[in-house]
Amino acid sequence: MKPTPMFRSPAIIVPLIALPLLITLCGASSWSPSRRAEAAAVRTGSEVHSAPGQPGEIGAGDRGTGTVEKHTAHEENEGHGESHAAPGGHVVAVPAWGVLPFVGILLSIAVIPLINPKWWHHHFPKVSFLWGCPVAIWVVTLNYHWLIHTAVEYASFIALLSALFTISGGILLRGTLRGTPAVNACIIAIGSVLASLIGTTGAAMVLIRPMLRANKHRKYQMHIILFFIFLVCNIGGSLTPLGDPPLFLGFLRGVPFTWTLNLLPMWAFAVSILLALFFVVDSYFARREAADAPAAEHAHKDPLKIVGAVNFLFLCGVLGTVILYSQLPHELGFRRDFIQVALMATMAGLSLKFTPWKIREENGFTWFPIKEVAILFAGIFSCMIPALQLLEQRGAELGVTKPWQFFWATGAISSFLDNAPTYLTFVSLGKAIHMPEGTPIVKLIEGFIYHPLLLGIAVGAVFMGSNTYIGNAPNFMVKSIAEENNIKMPSFFGYLGYAVLILFPIYIAVTFIFFRP
Repeated sequence: MKPTPMFRSPAIIVPLIALPLLITLCGASSWSPSRRAEAAAVRTGSEVHSAPGQPGEIGAGDRGTGTVEKHTAHEENEGHGESHAAPGGHVVAVPAWGVLPFVGILLSIAVIPLINPKWWHHHFPKVSFLWGCPVAIWVVTLNYHWLIHTAVEYASFIALLSALFTISGGILLRGTLRGTPAVNACIIAIGSVLASLIGTTGAAMVLIRPMLRANKHRKYQMHIILFFIFLVCNIGGSLTPLGDPPLFLGFLRGVPFTWTLNLLPMWAFAVSILLALFFVVDSYFARREAADAPAAEHAHKDPLKIVGAVNFLFLCGVLGTVILYSQLPHELGFRRDFIQVALMATMAGLSLKFTPWKIREENGFTWFPIKEVAILFAGIFSCMIPALQLLEQRGAELGVTKPWQFFWATGAISSFLDNAPTYLTFVSLGKAIHMPEGTPIVKLIEGFIYHPLLLGIAVGAVFMGSNTYIGNAPNFMVKSIAEENNIKMPSFFGYLGYAVLILFPIYIAVTFIFFRP
């Protein structure tokens, strides 16, 4: 379904960037330092960051025997229970039925487009509002800190997506590039590496339009987008903290930057299998297309040329902003988020300023995909608050103690909830788990976690974000862009079915090869 002319106008970027700026500015200006510190405990499981050498930090020189380390981790986990305290100091318990709004909005996204896609196309903002607004009001009555932090996280989330979407839309690949199985596999392979360097969202936004243009002549395209989501939007971002938000948050909590290279064997295993499978599947469909309608020979082939290359500078600016954000002192509170959002808005504005609109039109660029993501995820973020708090409060009841259990538990929940806070929650749970003496540990700003447990958490959060459209931000964005280009994508449950069929055998193999249950 074609978007209305309004979504082709660059004016729509104003609310997409202005709203995150307003949210972060309000958060930064309305909170005192003491409230920011208190809310930081709410957000991160009472892990208030301290500079090296200050009380509360366990540095390299503070550790003694393994007994001391285990005792410290246990104490930290006990303190985690205080993270749900309201401003008055009492613990706020979230009832089990608090997950129902989240289930409701997921079912709405999954079912309504199947029943009446035309109605959904015009009224999905109302559905998001009807689910998200009552939950937001209820959350305020429980602990308004939760809502403020979620609002600021949403603002940063949308600012990053909007900036990358805007900048990548100004990068046009001209010339003759036909999507053969070999070419498509190469593009996805490049994206699987690029995702760890510029993030899954950045790699997906840069490569999805060239992929679509290269395969415009193809009759069967859905499988190409599915494997693109599996690899470029998710598994590819495993190797650096820049690749995926959970890994970046781990880096902010003290996980060494190069630690994520420990995911290289899992990354290589999954990427190689999926690329080989994709090549087989794409070759099958290519042969079917050739049999149905033999392709005409193209005598003239135009050389490949990148137009709008200046946008790569702005893309580097976004990456630099993310790195700068990690270096800003935590004492700034929400001002850190405001600086980040403002710089991303600047990069998006520069892209609009220096990229002729004709390039975007030739790229098939409209604002509808980012508008759809911004509206739907506003409701999703709101409905996630009780579900995430319930996970933090009662996560220990899951009985997760072994690396393979952390892999599956983190992955299963990351498939539906935001994988970044899910990652942090399971890291907090993992810090209290004891493992045999001699098991390697990973030092954090606050305490430590055993290396095998963190490995299971990290792989689960990154890999299994590919299980659903909402498991990771670029999934839904790529789906929306593909549908805008007249590619019929599976429904919510249809996509989940493909993920189970294709990805779960790989997860099982990863479990037995790398986590040895």
